[in-house]
Amino acid sequence: MPAPPRSTEVPRPPTRRARARAPKRKPVLVDLALQGGGAHGAFTWGVLDRLLDEEWLRIDGISGTSAGAMNAAVMVDGLDRGGREGARQALARFWRDVSDAARFSPLQRGPLDVLLGRWSLDGSPLFVGMELASRLWSPYDLNPFGLNPLRDILERTIDFKRLARAPVKLFITATNVRTGRGRVFRNPELSPEVLLASACLPNMFQAVELDGEYWWDGGYSGNPTITPLVRECDSRDTILVAINPVERAGRPTTARAILNRINEVSFNAGLLKELRMIAMLRQVVDAGNCEGARWAQMRIHLVRNELAQELDYSSKMNAEWAFLSMLHGEGRRAAGAFLASEGGNLGRRSSIDLDVLLDGV
Repeated sequence: MPAPPRSTEVPRPPTRRARARAPKRKPVLVDLALQGGGAHGAFTWGVLDRLLDEEWLRIDGISGTSAGAMNAAVMVDGLDRGGREGARQALARFWRDVSDAARFSPLQRGPLDVLLGRWSLDGSPLFVGMELASRLWSPYDLNPFGLNPLRDILERTIDFKRLARAPVKLFITATNVRTGRGRVFRNPELSPEVLLASACLPNMFQAVELDGEYWWDGGYSGNPTITPLVRECDSRDTILVAINPVERAGRPTTARAILNRINEVSFNAGLLKELRMIAMLRQVVDAGNCEGARWAQMRIHLVRNELAQELDYSSKMNAEWAFLSMLHGEGRRAAGAFLASEGGNLGRRSSIDLDVLLDGV
């Protein structure tokens, strides 16, 4: 399906005068849960860019996985360095660097995809060849030195010593290859290697070694993990920025569509399990100071990525600036729509009905 026409220019934030004219609102403490999804993480960049416009939103903690982890770390470092405008600039610089690094990558859209305005890489012979090669050879064969251009970008973008002391709590998930369990890394533990581990797709990159263990993408165990937001943050409001659709109409019938849906289901499983637990505890736990009550008191809000239904798996590896800018604009639009329709629920009640997750349980 051709991508809908959208501007590729990064929208500018409101001017200081426009913000001064906006009605004042009592501050609301929130935490953020940011999913991963490769290049689709530029949608989350747009959402964060829009949320930063609202000075009444005070961020307590962020849980992120894969691209969500990188968005979270870049934003928090920018906040600590230069406030909201510093965070906005840091995110824009990070995604521009990602696009620049991919400019000479062999993974580019095919001529037909460009002609038809599709963001998919399915028409790229090199992408098809890489996909077939990954069935026969591993990253240890094809990339024996473990090169990853994101390492250099993270090292020059983020001051990890500053990040260790940042007031906003960070929770970054990676999956232990040996045990299959997720581990949540916090501010003092963060490094380029931790962020790369959280985004390590095993068919594309070698497992990342940390503390004598090897790690893969955090999406396999928590995309993202909600537990530390409940246990370690004062906020009772979580804004979830979803990248992967929970539901998808119809049944997949092509090999690629089937694989795409399998990935979506598996990468949503951990998150849905935690949300289901919140819904269940709301029905059985009395108000009090126990941990179960804290879970039951969580208010969940969702920024919907409606564009996800139109995009396929291969577009998650498309780092063209036009594509990233379009996703950024869509993220700002979606966050604006969320604030207009559900912003009044922040600090008061959940914006989504979690009880539907208990159907059939």
